[in-house]
Amino acid sequence: MRLFRSARILICSLTVLIPAAPRTLREEVKNSAADLAQQIQARKIVLNYDETHGYLRSLLKQLNVPISSQTLVFSKSSFQLSQIGPEAPRAVYFNDDVYVGWVNHGQFIEIAEVDPQTGPVFYKLTQEYDPYPLVQRETEECLVCHDTFQTSTPVPRLLMLSVLPNPEGNALKAAALITNDQSPLRERWGGWYVTGTHGMQRHLGNTLVRARADDVDDMKKFIARMDLSVGANVTDLRSKFDTKEYLSPHSDIVALMVLGHQTHVHNMITSGVYEIRDAITQGLSREKMADAVKDAGERIVRAMLFVSEAQLTEPIRGTSSFAEEFMKRGPRDSKGRSLRDLDLQHRLLRYPLSYLIYSKSFDAMPGELKDYVNRRVREVLTGEDKSADFQHLSAEDRTAILEILRETKPGF
Repeated sequence: MRLFRSARILICSLTVLIPAAPRTLREEVKNSAADLAQQIQARKIVLNYDETHGYLRSLLKQLNVPISSQTLVFSKSSFQLSQIGPEAPRAVYFNDDVYVGWVNHGQFIEIAEVDPQTGPVFYKLTQEYDPYPLVQRETEECLVCHDTFQTSTPVPRLLMLSVLPNPEGNALKAAALITNDQSPLRERWGGWYVTGTHGMQRHLGNTLVRARADDVDDMKKFIARMDLSVGANVTDLRSKFDTKEYLSPHSDIVALMVLGHQTHVHNMITSGVYEIRDAITQGLSREKMADAVKDAGERIVRAMLFVSEAQLTEPIRGTSSFAEEFMKRGPRDSKGRSLRDLDLQHRLLRYPLSYLIYSKSFDAMPGELKDYVNRRVREVLTGEDKSADFQHLSAEDRTAILEILRETKPGF
């Protein structure tokens, strides 16, 4: 897990946004946010406005983003950081491709959509009333944060970060840990509110750190010494802030777990796509191209098959309807099984292959890369690859996942 340090941490949109290549910034995109912007300006769609949330509720409906996906981050983040804190968290909503960030009394709503061709694309929607408000694509302001995938072409990505927040919501020492499937639960969600039960397991959510920056020499060691019992098994946030001002009173632990997985897989796909496109542009030899495809493809395969996933030691249960709604979105095979079925006893998914295999981003990968990933997934699921990296998948797991794919993923 990488540790991020900077003079300033900005968790833009829902996350940290990494600078994109100038070529990418100029590319036209076709996605639901871009389509919505065109429909509004053509006066074919009207977004409803209310005094409390502005366009938020109507926007979520138009983009098919469920309210139950709400998660709340109180560390100072986004370019509206002056209005964010423990008493005024920022709400993040998401579906498989779209992420929406809302700040109470904020000037605009932040939108990020993972475009099949370019990866994350960012937009802002003004919160001032206008019959036909402008959904504006952001090509500079959001893309100022500090890191890339360290490829020859900078790559936009989404990061879900865990910080040590002080009582004002500022991150101590401007340090952060990336949160994904491999993150120990104890190190997840610093600076976030978390609602749900998880037994004796501990996480960093719901916690304010009353320490000096000089007290934190090593972030991981500091977290290991912390008493996290106060933030554990919280099911009601009304003592933290006025929940009535939000669409939902929840920051569901299951939604947070899904969000961490999803952003990780999106990042692996996006980075792989950029690497292979760069390799093609550079005219690499057949051998070097094969190496590039293998390197990028293996990262995607490992992310999608939950290699090194941190295991749960006790059941996880959320407080909202998110888990139920998430599982209903299917698709299901003839036995009623779905890659969206949640486990939440020992791991996130009952059948550990990412549901993002159904996404447009997956299908739009360059042919060489997609063929490699599909082949490697088959090798693992058929048992041809029995290497240690995939030992977390039992024979029953592999058979079930393969059967589900053959019925629900055309061409697999």
